[in-house]
Amino acid sequence: MTIHIGAKPGQIAETVLMPGDPYRAKWAAQTFLDNAECVNEVRGMLGFTGTWKGNRVTIQGSGMGMPSFSIYANELIRDYGAKTLIRIGSCGGMQPHVGIRDVIIAMTASSVSTPSSAILKEFNLAPCADWDLLSAAVSAAATRDVKTHVGGIYSSDVFYAERPDLDEQMVRHGILGVEMEAAELYILAARHGCRALAVLTVSDHLQTGEALPSDQRERSFGDMVEIALEAAFA
Repeated sequence: MTIHIGAKPGQIAETVLMPGDPYRAKWAAQTFLDNAECVNEVRGMLGFTGTWKGNRVTIQGSGMGMPSFSIYANELIRDYGAKTLIRIGSCGGMQPHVGIRDVIIAMTASSVSTPSSAILKEFNLAPCADWDLLSAAVSAAATRDVKTHVGGIYSSDVFYAERPDLDEQMVRHGILGVEMEAAELYILAARHGCRALAVLTVSDHLQTGEALPSDQRERSFGDMVEIALEAAFA
């Protein structure tokens, strides 16, 4: 057990999918895993371990934002031996050609600041995804009837941002979507020698104002989860 994860030794798989919402973790585990067992309930941040096509997988909620995500990722890596971490979650679209329900596979994750900024100081690290995971996810996406985009995303450290000037520069520089966790994931994976990837579903659009109704979100996230699972075990 750790401070934030109550799983016993051996209950966490080496491959971990990490949605922000703990109830999305529960839904994904019940929908895609065989023999899913709840292994964590501390602070209501649900985690489940089961199998997918015979491979052990843990799906652990991370909470919202990089500080929360960093807590769970650090403990999963350092205390439970996680080797492959894939963020699955929603994001806001930024480019005109990126639509609601599209999937974004994040090659890089830019940020203004992360929990690791205090360690990196003046060093402007450019965190990126693991190539094998990225290429496998692209191949998996190509077999599905879902529009997919591969490129850079932005990980924000605030939800209610008031920086239209920053939004303008992100669009100008080709950022595909905005979310709140992937940059810290990629930095931690680089630090600890793990594999990392973010596979995201566009749930709303910052430029058009479109948004996916809450009752349709889970049904639209299935492709994202399956792409992540196929990439992990390619």
